[in-house]
Amino acid sequence: MVNLIVSQGRIADRAALMIAGAELTAKALENRYGIKGNFIGKAASATNDDWSVSLPQAKETLTKLKQAIETSIKSGNKTVMVANTCSASLASLPVVAQEHPDAVVLWIDAHGDFNTPKTTDSGYLGGMVVAAACGLWDSGHGAGLQSQQVILVGARDIDIAERELLQSYDVRIFPPKNATAQNILQAINGAPVWIHIDWDVLEPGYLPADYVVPNGMLPNQIKEIIAALPSEKILGIELAEFNATTDNANDEKSISIILDIVSPFFDQN
Repeated sequence: MVNLIVSQGRIADRAALMIAGAELTAKALENRYGIKGNFIGKAASATNDDWSVSLPQAKETLTKLKQAIETSIKSGNKTVMVANTCSASLASLPVVAQEHPDAVVLWIDAHGDFNTPKTTDSGYLGGMVVAAACGLWDSGHGAGLQSQQVILVGARDIDIAERELLQSYDVRIFPPKNATAQNILQAINGAPVWIHIDWDVLEPGYLPADYVVPNGMLPNQIKEIIAALPSEKILGIELAEFNATTDNANDEKSISIILDIVSPFFDQN
């Protein structure tokens, strides 16, 4: 059984239609696979604020997301979180670490998201998520993830101080050219897997995301990685940062790409 959990509260959103993007994605998954989403949070306006402001604002949404994810994982169900921003993973990653301490996190993202309050230049909460889950700073929502069990896939836009932290904490990085199914399978080495996808990992032009970075992965690359993973080893998947537009045709095209990429996961469950 698949549990679909959908973030609809602001969690450091800096673009206006991130919440709408999560809703569109979730409803498309509901329609295609006959599942019912658990929509959590109340929308608030996007704004370019610092993590120290956005984090307490998101407390209620993050707390409820964490409760829903914990219930899903403890029930033994496959968990799917569709989120407006990567910041929502402050709720999921500590639960994964607690319930499945041997799990590997595939962080499929153009960025490392391994900054701390001391290293961040942008002040964006989403850029600090993995570091928080690994205990480098206290988000107030838990930690426990071992950095050696994090694999960055498609990462290519990494700050200097952030890269030093990644190296110090032995986080493995596979840039797009090395992000093959064979390489990822070898790196996972049979462990259970939690998958995170930020759509900015893709080559610009496929999907609108809040932060686009050139020289990205192709949709079929990600699809092949998901398809190569044994179904019984995938604990869950989270999809984040689809920045919807006001053009229905463009959004339908984007949703079609998303559904195709993640189809191997859903078709096996």
